[in-house]
Amino acid sequence: MPVFEMSLEELREYRGRNPRPEDFDAYWDRALDELAATPPQPKLEPRANPASFAECFDLWFTGVGGARIHAQYLRPRVAGPHPALVRFHGYSQHAWDWFDKLAWVAQGFVVAALDVRGQGGLSEDVGGVKGTTLHGHIIRGLAGDPDHLFFRQVFLDTVRLARIVMEFPEVDHERVAASGASQGGGLTLACAALEPRIWCAAPVYPFLCDYKRVWEMDLARDAYDELTYYFTRFDPTHENEDQIFTRLGYIDVQHLADRITGRVLMTTALMDRICPPSTQFAVYNKIKSAKHMVLYPDFGHDDLPGDHDRLFEFLTNRLEMDR
Repeated sequence: MPVFEMSLEELREYRGRNPRPEDFDAYWDRALDELAATPPQPKLEPRANPASFAECFDLWFTGVGGARIHAQYLRPRVAGPHPALVRFHGYSQHAWDWFDKLAWVAQGFVVAALDVRGQGGLSEDVGGVKGTTLHGHIIRGLAGDPDHLFFRQVFLDTVRLARIVMEFPEVDHERVAASGASQGGGLTLACAALEPRIWCAAPVYPFLCDYKRVWEMDLARDAYDELTYYFTRFDPTHENEDQIFTRLGYIDVQHLADRITGRVLMTTALMDRICPPSTQFAVYNKIKSAKHMVLYPDFGHDDLPGDHDRLFEFLTNRLEMDR
């Protein structure tokens, strides 16, 4: 094992460091109630594409706060019902090219790929928080009402997308899966936790886990560097450290993990200094549903050989098995 981390034996027992707010469950129940009270207003806009077997659409819907959220939506031209896959991208990125979803459609899947609000795609970030908006989404809203934390709204966007997909007539609502890497891995877990009808979840080195452990490892840089930014600008003597990490606990996916009911395939790279392995094990060890972890001992936050093939086989076989 790399010297910067725990031993593998310790990782398999690790349960996380970041505090869980006392009202955590009530917080997320209230959030889901807000989502339910927000009319989704989905709209499909056809998009020209050369694939003879696929139809492509820009899917728009309304998230909490009134933001209009965008996703790519692709479906087979043949009649359904089809299994579906909701996909989530990495931090600051977007849903990427339409081309990279076509293999799934050729396999008979509907695919919906979210553009996270305020990042590299077309979705809106309507803002409206107190405190800094200069740097980073983890800390967006940290100084005010926890209901305004940025990632709270994003987690709810993943739920809304999954529910909209489940309601389309061409989709088999009992065979909807989620996947993504890094931020997309964290959103995959959040989606599967907050929408327990998600049948399979395949997160790859998930982000948004165990913030205090990241800080204590001195790895609050790169994707997590806004934690350092926040402390140095707004709490330089750490007088409010406990309060800050407790508030971050509302958007720590390890605390949502026990809500997941679907089968989980997690992929973790043991040399990952962006999303440290222990933070990922903190989530994995709390998942109570059927699960399996694939380890890459020599890799960091990299492209992982064989990972896409494994995901394709896992979701295809799992969803076909349970017809």
